[in-house]
Amino acid sequence: MEQLLREGLAAWGLPAGGVPALLRYADLLVEKNKVMNLTAITEPGEIAALHFLDSAALLPLADLRGKTVADVGTGAGFPGMVLRILEPSIRLTLLDSLNKRIEFLKEVCQDLNLADVACVHARAEEFAADHRESFDIVTSRAVASLPLLAELCLPLVKRGGCFLSMKSVDSGGELSAAENAIAILGGSVERTVDYTIPGTDVRHRLIVIKKVRETPKKYPRPFAKIKKNPL
Repeated sequence: MEQLLREGLAAWGLPAGGVPALLRYADLLVEKNKVMNLTAITEPGEIAALHFLDSAALLPLADLRGKTVADVGTGAGFPGMVLRILEPSIRLTLLDSLNKRIEFLKEVCQDLNLADVACVHARAEEFAADHRESFDIVTSRAVASLPLLAELCLPLVKRGGCFLSMKSVDSGGELSAAENAIAILGGSVERTVDYTIPGTDVRHRLIVIKKVRETPKKYPRPFAKIKKNPL
């Protein structure tokens, strides 16, 4: 696992200084996964590639140095925790609606002595009430369809910031369906980037959505309305 991580990070042009912390994170993840469902991926090489290196892909594709970053629907901490381990200048907020995941992430932060990480138990649409336009970057990894995600994430992004949505390479239809929502919410698709996870033949897509205008105050709506009537 260590060799795969070092080679994969080198392929991204990233330093390997965070590898010991990632290895410890993997141990904590596998151990906790025995008593609660955090991930279906438990084999060390797959954790390294499909969780850690996939998350790390954002670092060469977007400038996160010194940025405030919110990871919406972070789950077991992907991509946010990996980004913070590899780029310590990030001021990170990990957001999830399931408290037991947040408690696990707090344990990871304490074990790895990670500062400037807020682990928040909340739904994104409720969190936005007090944190509108507060973050330089908002990330989300395969949490929901893009029309829904846009309404959950874009209200949190500062004007001039970006929403980074991690998707599959066959997400073209999803992106087309989200164009109206993105425009209403003050966003504009800047680019899409397809990448291959180092050491694998797995290809994923990053959709970079720039925040060009403030989001109208009536968004985000309650989640039931977002789900029933996507923009």
